[in-house]
Amino acid sequence: MKSNDIRNTFLSFFKERGHSIIPSAPLVPENDSSVLFITAGMQPLVPYLLGQPHPEGKRLVGVQKCVRTQDIDEVGDATHDTFFEMLGNWSLGDYFKEDAIKWSHELLIHTFGLDPARLYITVFEGNDDAPKDSESIEIWKSLGIPENRIYEMSAETNWWSPGENGPCGPDSEMFYDITQDGLGDLSKEEFIQADEEQKVIEVWNDVFMEYEKKDGEVIGKLSQKNVDTGAGLERLVMVLQKKDNIFETDLFSPLMKKLVAEVENQDQYSMRIVADHIRTAAFMIIDGVSPSNSEQGYVLRRIIRRAVRHADTLGLPEDSLGNYIEPLEDIYRSVYP
Repeated sequence: MKSNDIRNTFLSFFKERGHSIIPSAPLVPENDSSVLFITAGMQPLVPYLLGQPHPEGKRLVGVQKCVRTQDIDEVGDATHDTFFEMLGNWSLGDYFKEDAIKWSHELLIHTFGLDPARLYITVFEGNDDAPKDSESIEIWKSLGIPENRIYEMSAETNWWSPGENGPCGPDSEMFYDITQDGLGDLSKEEFIQADEEQKVIEVWNDVFMEYEKKDGEVIGKLSQKNVDTGAGLERLVMVLQKKDNIFETDLFSPLMKKLVAEVENQDQYSMRIVADHIRTAAFMIIDGVSPSNSEQGYVLRRIIRRAVRHADTLGLPEDSLGNYIEPLEDIYRSVYP
């Protein structure tokens, strides 16, 4: 499946289940000065997750543009990037764990055709803020997931919050085995190791937002139970296109092919960084950011300078990065005119 087909299939799947399609918000938050960029699909929806009625109803679906730079030093490996698209479906006080998990499973296995024998699940193990998510465990088991492939994990990995304040809650994550021969059954320790080695890739995350955080502390439950689903498009495309890294998918391949044809030094790490940073810089500029010494502009300047440094490593001539906008347009013109 092409990336455009995957996007559209996701939106259509949830539209058929009563969700209103909402557009992506701009990368620069419109009413939130606590962050420089949108870093998660749910961020523009925080007021509605806290109880404010949404004009499109209680079931929403969309594809949100995001930028995260906290993992910028990891860019160049198989799965990390600074700009990404987050597929999301949300329930604002409507359905909860059972429907969210069943639809996640249905779309991944029955619509996208992934192999259930390569699927691994994590759930929240519980702590002083919330109990173990036994309900999710039982739902996954009812869908045929063996209990020994459901791993109870700490809040470090299986509790989602957009920051120190706002809606939060435990989550259940889906990982997919991308190795050639398959890893089979794994102990918890083996699963964690496989995740670190990028042999299993997180493709989906169901967050059950029924708690509220204030100044870094969980202070109680929200007035409604919400579902916040996140599926990173780049990683999902990588899995569905049977690649072992995001840079060989059709979201990057036109850029990468042009780089391969024109660089003097075939350094894969630097080529991936240049491709990622060009893409991120372009989307920042499209949403009104200009290079500067502060806030969003400083991040953009840093991204461009880092791209230039790695372009020098590759032997690209000065002032040549702009030449790579054309393949980027070919990838995204129909999605972001």
